[in-house]
Amino acid sequence: MSDLSRRHFLLGSTTAALAAATARATAWAAPASEAAAAKPAARLGTDVVTLGRSRIETSVLGIGTGTVGGREQRDLGQEGFAKLVHEAFDRGIRYIDTADMYQTHELVAAALKELPRRDVFVQTKTNAGTAEQAKAVIERFRRELDLETLDSVLIHCMTRPQWSAERRAVIDALVEAKQKGRVRAIGVSCHSFEALTDAVANEHMDIHLVRINPFKASMDDEVDRVSAEIAKLHAKQRGVIGMKIYGGWGYGPQNRQRRLDSIRYVLGLGTVHAFTIGFSKVEQIDETLELIHLASTS
Repeated sequence: MSDLSRRHFLLGSTTAALAAATARATAWAAPASEAAAAKPAARLGTDVVTLGRSRIETSVLGIGTGTVGGREQRDLGQEGFAKLVHEAFDRGIRYIDTADMYQTHELVAAALKELPRRDVFVQTKTNAGTAEQAKAVIERFRRELDLETLDSVLIHCMTRPQWSAERRAVIDALVEAKQKGRVRAIGVSCHSFEALTDAVANEHMDIHLVRINPFKASMDDEVDRVSAEIAKLHAKQRGVIGMKIYGGWGYGPQNRQRRLDSIRYVLGLGTVHAFTIGFSKVEQIDETLELIHLASTS
């Protein structure tokens, strides 16, 4: 099926899905912080956005490869994972999120072989602690992903309040790799509020991966405090990518309304360019694309 036909199919099924979703909605009440987010502008998960000053373009929705530390994606095997990526690409998804610790680089490389390189944004992450480690990691990532230029490399899972000073040598090595054309953009993923505020002040960062949902599920702090820091990143023209949108609830039908409410909240902030969600089934991708459309139109 072509991209155009696929999109028409998905959009054509959305009207019927809206009625079904309404019927399945629970009596759960959203937290007050959700009301603070404006209704998002109508958009699709396949819409192309620019990640701030990095000028990197990607789809709103990305495929995460770190579910249960990457195990769910690895369990698909090379053929199964490639099929998942190709199905996502057929639907218009242009972003794959991976990391060294997920052990999915080889899977991503195999899936990319049959896709046009310029049309896919690939982001990976490193836990390097020294400049020497960072330089070696960049070269290894290029080999493992079979990419001459890495789109985005993030310093992974920062929690300490002064991480940017402690990892200054790593940042310098990443900046050098960007200057040499080995990396297009650098950034950080944060797993504490203190690390996030430190990231806001670090002008070397191009892209930020931030945990955000309206339920404080796997979050770094109160929702309003995190969203305020995200707004600062956006004002500085940094690329902002959301993670933990589904908060680890899984894909059961009992949580469908929560998934919809979370997507509506994140899009309504107007400061998150894109977000990544871990998928292991095509049906999960289709539902998320449907929910993004519902969040923007209802």
